[in-house]
Amino acid sequence: MTISTVIAFMSMFLVFVMSGPIVVEGRAFFVFGDSLVDSGNNNYLVTTARADSPPYGIDFPTRRPTGRFSNGLNIPDLISEAIGNEEPPLPYLSPELRGRSLLNGANFASAGIGILNDTGFQFINIIRMYQQLDYFQQYQQRVSRLIGKPQTQRLVSQALVLITVGGNDFVNNYFLFPYSARSRQFTLPDYVRLLISEYKKILLRLNSLGVGRVLVTGAGPLGCAPAELARSGTSNGRCSAELQRAASLYDPQLLQMINELNKKIGRNVFIAANTNQMQEDFLSTPRRYGFVTSKVACCGQGPYNGMGLCTVLSNLCPNRELYVFWDAFHPTEKANRMIVRHILTGTTKYMNPMNLSSALAL
Repeated sequence: MTISTVIAFMSMFLVFVMSGPIVVEGRAFFVFGDSLVDSGNNNYLVTTARADSPPYGIDFPTRRPTGRFSNGLNIPDLISEAIGNEEPPLPYLSPELRGRSLLNGANFASAGIGILNDTGFQFINIIRMYQQLDYFQQYQQRVSRLIGKPQTQRLVSQALVLITVGGNDFVNNYFLFPYSARSRQFTLPDYVRLLISEYKKILLRLNSLGVGRVLVTGAGPLGCAPAELARSGTSNGRCSAELQRAASLYDPQLLQMINELNKKIGRNVFIAANTNQMQEDFLSTPRRYGFVTSKVACCGQGPYNGMGLCTVLSNLCPNRELYVFWDAFHPTEKANRMIVRHILTGTTKYMNPMNLSSALAL
């Protein structure tokens, strides 16, 4: 062996020892869905569904907008924090998502999307559910090149998945116009059945991609958002009856579908979070939870601050801790923290078949 060969061999050995093999640490976290869980994918798209300008992010650690539809942290951030991850998963479209950061997981969510492909058409360029799942498949190929296919399959099977989708199918589709195409095509009960049927296909596709634990959130109190109070023109602050009826039809059928899927698979892959019930508590009695209002948004304009977008020209409350809603549709960080607390430790009133802490301990 020549001296140059020895030197080359020793150099390669030192590089290997110093860098070490790539080891998967912690629990990867994957996020799918809409603006409630989007952490900035839409920043990289030509779309009107964006949260990349002030005052969004006013209470985020950097005090800058990130693409999260929140004054601060959103639900994926808080779940990441709770399961012990140092950082929440980066948006899949972020150029920073490469190398070791891929092993932390990825956020595929995109504001404006729904279960149906025609939901959110007005936002132009968004990552619809089928594309999010295609990206997840692409993600696995990228990680396989980094750590190998067996390790990638292990990472995915042991990961936690969060999916939040469905609200826009009502707000930005069925009820978007007085006589929308979907409302002319379907009665509300039939439309709900369509959504559940299509959602089932999405969850089955997720399962086929190797995931082991999926947290599925319900529609939430759709009719109680400041945007809907402003739209209905109510002066008494009552939630929109038609949207509340939609949620009351949708959530039980979603739970039934999830239970059937778990039974078919033979284990509890899917966990249902009743976000409608979680929020009902502090929507009906906000002062008990330290809020001054559950009707008026912190940032916005018009009745209930529920009209238009949250911008630098909007009314802005000085203390976000006192408001349930940050903007016309999205909760404040404080409200998100309460939702996540229920997800982690809630009883069967909120979580089925178990809460997230119990699921992750299995």
